[in-house]
Order: sequence, then structure tokens, then C-alpha cells
Amino acid sequence: QVQLVESGGGLVQAWGPLRLFCAASGRTFSSYGMGWFRHAQGKEREFVATIRWSGGDTIYADSVKGRFIIFRDSDKIAVYLQMNSLKPEDTAVYYCYAEGRTPTGYLEVWGQGTLVTVSS
Repeated sequence: QVQLVESGGGLVQAWGPLRLFCAASGRTFSSYGMGWFRHAQGKEREFVATIRWSGGDTIYADSVKGRFIIFRDSDKIAVYLQMNSLKPEDTAVYYCYAEGRTPTGYLEVWGQGTLVTVSS
């Protein structure tokens, strides 16, 4: 079984930085990519960013483009989300996900979420 563990959430003032981290543990798998979604209270879940393991291509939501950076760990299946110039509207629970393949087939796994609160 594969698990994702996130860390790095917390309270930060507007325009400040915060870095989230997500690492996979458990069963070995070949990763296709990892990314982040977020869910703010009263809103629908929103895509934030993703990175492909092969080639390192990244995609960002328009709302975070130019402020957030997603990058991967070179030694393990893990990903960071560097968040800069945070705004109160970035307040949400951030969820990490990973997709890949195990010997038995396709895998998609989600983390438990980490809360980011941006104060104005």
C-alpha cells in the first residue's frame, strides 16, 4: 500500500512564503507525476499544480501562476510546493496526490491534507 504524507502547512501573513512537502511511502511504484489540489471552505476543490516525473513538465492554475513553484525531490518520490506572495484567498486545505503504476496496475493516491491559513 502506498501512502502520501504532507507537511508544511500553517498560518502565514499575507504576501509571505510557505513551503509544502509531500512524500510517498510504503509500496514501491513508478510515478507518472504528482501534484496539489486545494479545497477552501464553501468552494469546490481546485487544481493547483502538477509535475510530470518524465521530463519534469509543470502545469499551474492561473490563480497561482507566477507565485507558486512545484518541484520534485531528486532522491525519492516526493514533491514540494513553494508558495510565495500568499493571499488570503489561498487559504485552504492543500491535498497532495500521486499517480503511477505498480506491478498490479494503475495507482492514484491522495494525502490527508494540510491546512494553509493566510491572514490579511
